[in-house]
Amino acid sequence: MSIATTSLITLIQVRVLLTAATAPVFLSTLDDGTVVRSLEGIPSEGPVLYVGNHMLFGLELRPAAIHFLKERNILLRGLAHPVMFTKKIGSKLPDMQMFDSARIIGAVPVSNMNFYKLLRSKAHVVLYPGGVREALHRKGEEYKLFWPEHSEFVRIASKFGARIIPFGAVGEDDLCQMVLDYNDQMKIPFLKNLIEEITHDTIKLRNDEEGELRNQDLHMPGFIPKIPGRYYVYFGKPIETKGREKELHDKEKAHEVYLEVKSEVERCMTYLKTKRETDPYRNILPRLLYYLSHGFSSQVPTFDLPNH
Repeated sequence: MSIATTSLITLIQVRVLLTAATAPVFLSTLDDGTVVRSLEGIPSEGPVLYVGNHMLFGLELRPAAIHFLKERNILLRGLAHPVMFTKKIGSKLPDMQMFDSARIIGAVPVSNMNFYKLLRSKAHVVLYPGGVREALHRKGEEYKLFWPEHSEFVRIASKFGARIIPFGAVGEDDLCQMVLDYNDQMKIPFLKNLIEEITHDTIKLRNDEEGELRNQDLHMPGFIPKIPGRYYVYFGKPIETKGREKELHDKEKAHEVYLEVKSEVERCMTYLKTKRETDPYRNILPRLLYYLSHGFSSQVPTFDLPNH
């Protein structure tokens, strides 16, 4: 067995253990608005476009992809930064093996062409409008969205009649604490030079944006892991675009839906941040005691849902 294969297996095992330790909660919304603790509200047939927020390093994506496969036999296709797929010779970018698991679970480089191809093939596609700026955020920005003012994803989704499902993810603040962010590192000369060199070696995205939204500098935030808390992902009610291609071809109409999606993502995050306060299994000790009593393959309970 090669070193690369061994490393990948070890990485997968670590993530499986982390998923078991955090016992993530996945919620979805039925057609009548009922919130359920399952993926019952997720459509079986594509194309479906999931649009949500990034936690630090995209912590939520891999466990979600595994859960979709396990519960619904659905392969999520994430649109990921090109840095996960290409590397210049001599570049100080991370080794490609670091992103093996993301590629294995179906991630592809973000581009309009790949977006079209996935929706045309009726895939289940995950899109993060916040991109790198959101996944590599600063201190105190755990649940702040960094979305561009305008996005084409609504109009493109309508061309294929894709359902858009907004979702929110929270829990990063229970998993780790950031101690050295981008602003801190840019004050340290050798780290500043490294960030600039690495960023120069990557494909540039969002060149048409200004200010903070344009800043997609690659760096490795310094953080301290916490005793594993719990994280939560809440999929809101699907927004239909089928039969609305003519309507949503209009930029203003498409932008209204874009703002609706963004507002729903924020609502999902707010809901989770509030409800997790009542989760008796938010801390690891109660979860471990539950596992010991009911078996490690059991589903650990969470907060009560309003319709239960």
